[in-house]
Amino acid sequence: MKYKRLGSSGMKVSGLGLGTNSFGKRADENASARILHYAIDSGITFVDTANIYAQTESERIIGNALVGRRQQVVLATKAGLVKGQGPNDRGSSRYHLMLELEQSLKRLQTDYVDLYQIHTFDPETPLEETLRALDDMVRSGKVRYIGASNYAAWELMKAIGVSEKWGLNRFVSTQTSYSLADRTPEQELVACCQDQGVGIIPYFPLAGGILTGKYTSSAVVPAGSRAEKDDHIKRFINETTLPLVEHVRSFASDLGCSPSALSLAWLMHQQAVSTVIVGATSVEQLEANCRSVELNLDSSTLQALDAISDHFKYGKPLAVYRLPK
Repeated sequence: MKYKRLGSSGMKVSGLGLGTNSFGKRADENASARILHYAIDSGITFVDTANIYAQTESERIIGNALVGRRQQVVLATKAGLVKGQGPNDRGSSRYHLMLELEQSLKRLQTDYVDLYQIHTFDPETPLEETLRALDDMVRSGKVRYIGASNYAAWELMKAIGVSEKWGLNRFVSTQTSYSLADRTPEQELVACCQDQGVGIIPYFPLAGGILTGKYTSSAVVPAGSRAEKDDHIKRFINETTLPLVEHVRSFASDLGCSPSALSLAWLMHQQAVSTVIVGATSVEQLEANCRSVELNLDSSTLQALDAISDHFKYGKPLAVYRLPK
């Protein structure tokens, strides 16, 4: 496994991280525990979850599976998206964040999280309130570092400015949809992060499974695939993405690797990227994706991948999660 600093912080994270959105949903507790233990045994240290994943089941499962192994991972969770029906069951107010942190700590069976992330920008809460609450969490020892998620470049830059103005802990990372099929962060966010020392943590690194190479048509999808049951994923399979998939499949064949491994490796070679979170519903799936860490892509391969995906810098991102108005 390879390790990089998380942004400009002193903490190092594995180049490949484990996303746990499937825990308690598409992977039951036993399967999830096996996946997590395999990840740790393979050198993966970064484990990412959120208070809303599988209606809190993801955090609970991770807490059970990490008993006796907590110190072996950099544990990250999030809060801020809609958690319930109440007026304070969302957003990044001090009220909501303090409550959610305590509940996450109980489910995770730990007294601290290594990275606490705001799941999305909250236009109704002053950034100073959010950042002071996060600063208090760090000072209390319940949080080690803080990060953002689904922030636009200007939102992230404004947050950094507020932190610097008031001497508060600042975001060391941000999560965003980023892949060969979604290079929209390169319009503004990548440059912002490089300038400010913020590490990028891509989610949807395989574009919802499109870059695995298993989809060859928008009309017929493989039985048991995510696209078969999820129209949100199926919409990614179209006349724009399918030619890209074919190119990636061809490059991967020449290199003797899978399209998934190649797509993940391309992200790991991006300077602003600290760790790439990839989900799994089986140990075998994670084992296959771990091969991406071994791929050292030369400049000509990187340039070729850049060229075939260049137009994906423009247009709309594949995913952005925001608070409903």
